[in-house]
Amino acid sequence: MPKAKGPEPLSSDMLCFWRCEQDFDFKSTAELSEAKSWLGQDRAVDTIRMAAQIGHNDFNAFVLGNAGSGRQKIVRSILDNAAAVKTQPDDWVYVNNFEQPHMPTAMKLPAGMAKKLKSTIETLIDELANDIPALFESEEYQTRRRTIEQSFSTAHEQAMSKIFEKARSNGLGILRGPMGFTVTGMKDGEVLKQDEFEALDEEEQHQIETAIEDIQKALSEVLKSVPASEKDRRRQVEDLNYSMTTAGVDQAIGSAQNALLNQEHIKEYLAAVRRDVIENAELFLIQDEGAEIGAFPVATTKHYAKPQFQRYRVNVMVSHETGGADGAPVVQEDLPTLANLIGRIDFSSEMGTLVTDFTKIKPGSLHRANGGFLVLKARDVLTEPLAWDALKRSLRTEEVSIYSPADRLSLTSTLSLKPDPIPLEVRVILIGERMHYYLLAALDPEFNRLFKLEADFNDHIDIEEATVSAYASLLGSLAHSQGIRALTAAAVARVFVESTRMTGDTERLSLNVDELSDVLREADFWAGQDERDDIDAADVERALSERERRASRVRELSQQSIARGTILIDTDGTRVGQINALSVLQIGDYRFGKPSRLTARTRMGSGKLIDIEREADLGGPLHSKGMLILQGFLAATYATNAPMSLWASLVFEQSYGGVDGDSASAAELIAVLSSLADVSLDQSFAITGSINQFGEVQAIGGVNEKIEGFFDICNARGLTGRQGVLIPTANVKHLALRKRVVDAVERDEFRIIPMTTVFDGIETLTGMSCGKRGKTGTFPKANFNRRVEDQLMHFADLRKSFAKSAKAEGGDNESE
Repeated sequence: MPKAKGPEPLSSDMLCFWRCEQDFDFKSTAELSEAKSWLGQDRAVDTIRMAAQIGHNDFNAFVLGNAGSGRQKIVRSILDNAAAVKTQPDDWVYVNNFEQPHMPTAMKLPAGMAKKLKSTIETLIDELANDIPALFESEEYQTRRRTIEQSFSTAHEQAMSKIFEKARSNGLGILRGPMGFTVTGMKDGEVLKQDEFEALDEEEQHQIETAIEDIQKALSEVLKSVPASEKDRRRQVEDLNYSMTTAGVDQAIGSAQNALLNQEHIKEYLAAVRRDVIENAELFLIQDEGAEIGAFPVATTKHYAKPQFQRYRVNVMVSHETGGADGAPVVQEDLPTLANLIGRIDFSSEMGTLVTDFTKIKPGSLHRANGGFLVLKARDVLTEPLAWDALKRSLRTEEVSIYSPADRLSLTSTLSLKPDPIPLEVRVILIGERMHYYLLAALDPEFNRLFKLEADFNDHIDIEEATVSAYASLLGSLAHSQGIRALTAAAVARVFVESTRMTGDTERLSLNVDELSDVLREADFWAGQDERDDIDAADVERALSERERRASRVRELSQQSIARGTILIDTDGTRVGQINALSVLQIGDYRFGKPSRLTARTRMGSGKLIDIEREADLGGPLHSKGMLILQGFLAATYATNAPMSLWASLVFEQSYGGVDGDSASAAELIAVLSSLADVSLDQSFAITGSINQFGEVQAIGGVNEKIEGFFDICNARGLTGRQGVLIPTANVKHLALRKRVVDAVERDEFRIIPMTTVFDGIETLTGMSCGKRGKTGTFPKANFNRRVEDQLMHFADLRKSFAKSAKAEGGDNESE
């Protein structure tokens, strides 16, 4: 039987990238200059800069990439620089709409003017609260008021005096009672009694009655004129009040206008305030309960806080400091609820009733970011009810309208406010995962119109001569920014190895600065424990091993089950139709490799290959795809001139969960071929890799974890020097193995063998040559492939003879 040479194992130098600190021209990162740019993110940075500088409103940006790439820090840095050179935006306030109080008026003011307007109006109200009562208690007002009162009082008294005199001259008297005035006859200064009146002759009675009627008529005329006279008196008093108030208010308003630089729209608002103050001057005459009453009210600096003056307050929505640095705002909203985005209207309870007014309007982040930039996390906006819809509406209409969820869903009939919408000019930067971007682009027709720019952050950077030194500077800058020790060259080399492991590719370095920072900070802790001045490779190694130790409880339980024989895994000897396949399990952020026993049984059949995992509804679609590819390879490679007369079953032994992925398809094929050829497979090896229909072994994921998982089992049982793992040749560039595995390979105690085709694996596991078809179209005798094909041909012959026998038996039955 011809022996197979098989592929050569990999040397230890090929298992771990960048093992020597001599590859660097520095001793410590303290010698390196700080990283000057964001390494590997040029495309995304240029996009964000364009979003920050372009003038069109709908060029908002979506920053996509994996968490930890430094997206938020980079976005904030670029926006801060862009905002510093922009013009400072206007202030915005809400003021009372005196004609329609339920529709507060939004007022735009020059930067820094909002607080000044608020302060000026408060001062104005304070002054008027002192001045107006003083005007009404002044000697001039009192004199003019008394003149009006006396004038009307004198006229009324004169009219009444004439009537009283006329009554006396006619021998009559006028009596005032609870029911008004009564006219009666008089005799000797006494009221004429009824019996005395009746004792008079008829002519005298008639004269008295006629005189009483005349006096009553005159008295009625005078009394009827009293309301009109009172109305005229009130009009004159009101005119007096108006003229006195107007003089005081005009003087105060003029001072306020001068203080506010005579802005046109401010002048319009002050004119409305003037009209309302004059019309409601009585509001300024309300005395506080318990306040001293004297010639003048007690001065106070907080008159504007009184409830009756709330109508004159200024509700500052957005204000910018004057005299400070110019620039636009950069707002990052971490809780983008509907209210936090577009603002809200608060209510207060008064006697069991909800009430509100324009002073209870609160700004949202869109108000604060107006004229500048707003940074949001896509997941947060999308998970908050109505927030995404409100954000799109604001960007589409270019204005911020304040409403509540109850208003939006028509859940309440409570009378509320309808404030003026505020014009919006803002650049929104959404930060999210790639999944968020592609789902929004596919499902939301408005998304691409509102967010025209995508800033896609790289997860890695290719290793080139220029990037190596830049990456080392990046690590130094991370250490400096975190306030931890500098890294030695050896530590940098060790971090490079871990960085390639993060990417799963020795030709690329990870740009996950958050995870790199975590490693450096843990390494700094261990360096401190050992009282080192710098972080060394041993500290990085300790940090990585401790991270793995913290998360490895489940891995250890799995390995203990194998070590105790609960889960059957062979690491020596040979078996027919049995092979060690490798898989990766992930719990949280921790991944580890786990070997599984894969077995195959074959016999004559109708060409059916049974995947027990799929039949039990435990196999996923990718695993099923791998099985179908396996069938295609078998049918096209062996016994092509005969029908496929094979029945085979495959199963992952002691697997009680789902199985998916095609990384075990090479192992499954070799197990089936071993059963067909009746050739034992070396159990000292585990294998991983997917195959195509030509038998080529393709790259798979998690190769480092898979190798380490099988190594740990072999190491626990004792390394023999024969054990190893077969991997796809395409995965060699992905190797960044832990030191324990590299050291074992260096001592020739463990082997890692690359496979280009499935035949490389067969030759390694069986020691037999597979052989190639000769000119006659057959495989050489005594080779592995010949044994497989001979068995398949034998199955075909058995099936053919069985069919003939069955037919013959059927014919005899018919003749009988």
